[in-house]
Amino acid sequence: MEVPGWKTRGHGPQPSVRGVVCHHTAGRDDMHVVRDGRPGLDGPLSQFWLRHDGTIFVVAAGLCWHNAPSTSANHTNSNSIGIEAENDGRQPWPGVQLHSFRKLCAELCKEFDLPASAVKGHKEVQHGKPDPHGVDMGSFRSDVARFMAPVKALPMPTLGGVPEFRRTLRLVSPLVQGDDVRTWQTAAKRFVPGLVADGLYGPASKKACEQVQRAVGVPVNGTVSAETWLLTWIWEPGTKEKTA
Repeated sequence: MEVPGWKTRGHGPQPSVRGVVCHHTAGRDDMHVVRDGRPGLDGPLSQFWLRHDGTIFVVAAGLCWHNAPSTSANHTNSNSIGIEAENDGRQPWPGVQLHSFRKLCAELCKEFDLPASAVKGHKEVQHGKPDPHGVDMGSFRSDVARFMAPVKALPMPTLGGVPEFRRTLRLVSPLVQGDDVRTWQTAAKRFVPGLVADGLYGPASKKACEQVQRAVGVPVNGTVSAETWLLTWIWEPGTKEKTA
């Protein structure tokens, strides 16, 4: 979402983008702080604010005061984009918020032709900072790289890659059925070993889909969208963000 005035907001133009810095805000419902600043530090404090439900807000296009002094020349205010994620520094991270966090970093890296290694936690580029709390940045960067990697769709039912997504799969009456349902069920068994690949999208498939969605950190609705289809293949079962 666009925060009104974002296109002209900033402490002058952003000179360059050689890195991305991930923060947590240490508060709740605090987009206004990122936009307007706090006593002793004028806003904007970051180009993006990421709400707990995964919604991304574009706060500013110009220079922001989000990382100084920096221990990395590529992650100074003048050389990096900041993302402030809504979190009080103690609460567990919602899966949907982490998913958006990783995807936003991936899109920024692609836009500015940066490697995933250019994404750093605030705690990695400024001494004494704890944010983003509890997040293993090595694992985080691996997921960013995964989102950046192009995925070539392979003919069904080849499971060595990602088969072509043909349609949304959901629980309806009569049941959705076909080879694409069976193909997805076969892949979903990595997450739900007991799932039967019978080619019918029934209650068991909906429940399995919800389990997959919880594992990969996307909204849980029991519907196999293009995103859930893709992540069913490329996500490593058991991968979780470490939280404090």
